[in-house]
Amino acid sequence: MLMRMSTMLLKTLREEPADAEVPSHRLLLRAGYIRRAAPGGYTWLPLGKLVLDQVSRVIREEMAAIGGQEVSFPALLPREAYDISGRWTEYGDDIFTLKDRRGADHLLAPTHEEMFTLLVQDMTSSYRDFPLILFQMQTKFRDEPRPRAGLLRGREFLMKDAYSFDLSEEGLIEAYGKHRAAYQRIFERLGLEHTVVAAMSGAMGGSASEEFLAVADVGEDTFVGCTACDYAANTEAVITVAPAADTREHGPLTVHDTPETPTIASLVDLANARALEGRTDWTAAETLKNVVVTVHHPGKDDELLVIGVPGDREVDLKRLDAVQSPARATMFDDFASRPDLVRGYIGPQGIKVRYLADPRVAPGTAWLTGANEVGKHATSVVAGRDFTPDGTIEAAEVRAGDPCPRCGDGELTMRRGIEIAHIFQLGRRYTDVFKVDVLGTDGKPVRPTMGSYGIGVSRAVASIAEQHHDERGIVWPAEVAPADVHIIGAGKDGQLEAALALAAELEKAGLRVLVDDRPQLSAGVKFTDAELIGIPRCVVVGRRLSEGYAELRDRRTGDRHDVRLTEVTRALLG
Repeated sequence: MLMRMSTMLLKTLREEPADAEVPSHRLLLRAGYIRRAAPGGYTWLPLGKLVLDQVSRVIREEMAAIGGQEVSFPALLPREAYDISGRWTEYGDDIFTLKDRRGADHLLAPTHEEMFTLLVQDMTSSYRDFPLILFQMQTKFRDEPRPRAGLLRGREFLMKDAYSFDLSEEGLIEAYGKHRAAYQRIFERLGLEHTVVAAMSGAMGGSASEEFLAVADVGEDTFVGCTACDYAANTEAVITVAPAADTREHGPLTVHDTPETPTIASLVDLANARALEGRTDWTAAETLKNVVVTVHHPGKDDELLVIGVPGDREVDLKRLDAVQSPARATMFDDFASRPDLVRGYIGPQGIKVRYLADPRVAPGTAWLTGANEVGKHATSVVAGRDFTPDGTIEAAEVRAGDPCPRCGDGELTMRRGIEIAHIFQLGRRYTDVFKVDVLGTDGKPVRPTMGSYGIGVSRAVASIAEQHHDERGIVWPAEVAPADVHIIGAGKDGQLEAALALAAELEKAGLRVLVDDRPQLSAGVKFTDAELIGIPRCVVVGRRLSEGYAELRDRRTGDRHDVRLTEVTRALLG
């Protein structure tokens, strides 16, 4: 393949795009890989489409290696199947819906679990048809309320979704392991530094799930690792190490006047100043903060919920949403409508609202907390004696230095990452919903069990750019670059002609070639564009052409050296 920049639909930008928030967004726009078409939607320009196709090729090769068969479903789907699974309601405002001319409801698919399940129901009948791995490369749609960061958070994106169908739990575990290993190979080939972390299943359902996170400061996911073992998890999936039940004797619940103390900091200061309970060493961790949220259940009435967490912690709404999915929570602020909930002075004792507590609020633990009256708090409020939570909930923020929930010896460290893949052991959620049964080896019905395995293909492109760039532009790994070599004809004394001749020779040798044959442009502009575009190997046909030499440049290492023009092909193929 030979591409000439003089005829290519390509426009590089010298100025920083005003709306570009992260490096990948900025550089992909500047280098002419993508163009904004709509909020959260981008056009792939010729160079960008080549990179997208290279990433897709790597994924397809690794999926084929584990026996995956590619199919393709429509993106526009009727409502019925999603009603049966319950996800039409669960997704709520996150999906695009529309009516056809007959008034029938449709959606632009965010995922295709229902369609894959129905296809298998239609096309299989016995154990001889299993195990089965199906996948597709398909455009997906999510109605993101705030599209941002270019390809990292859009309303339309390319995704590879795969599904395994097996007749036993052992088969599911084996299929899950195959996909996990294949994904690791894919991301190694793509040059992505990544971490596999425990994750929440969310609206997808199922049991075990893991995310693949590309390490990046701009990532919207925060994940933890342990200093002493190999534990890694998205913060949404971290399990709190609960203390043992406190069996000590505590004094009676005592109410104190605590005027002007609506915050934890002001409460601790007053408690120490007044030596409540004879102490002057109160800390925020010994107080119980009670946070009121409104839980929005898709298709149901909203619910008021009070969450108790140690006073030195905040409620993390992302963690709260993860454990309540598909419900979503927002902070409650209409306290005038609920005089029984005294803002700044709420205690768990006697309130008439569902109350869930952090696991640290273990039976027997005593707390300094609100007394449900303005200007009053109570000491020795004991869990299990003075109040009994309706349950526990993982909603408190996770912090660096927290104990590891797996080994207990190490501390948690925190990093940020971009979710590039998510794998699930779905089990029989969807085959149960659609009553998919096939004949087993004994002639009796068997219900298949499923795994789900997704990769954000367009998001992977952005993630690669996030990890592989410098101040001058993108530096693509060779596996995904839009061309194998970028040839620059400096433009004087037959240099353009020589560059085109060399490009033809390299194409004949099987290389993908991008040649800068644009006339009337300075060599400096061409060099700047080459660094911005980021193809890893560059050949400059310039000042030493008359001596029979060209210059080879390595965009990754910065290495430059002259090679005889007759030896360029061998040097690039060697």
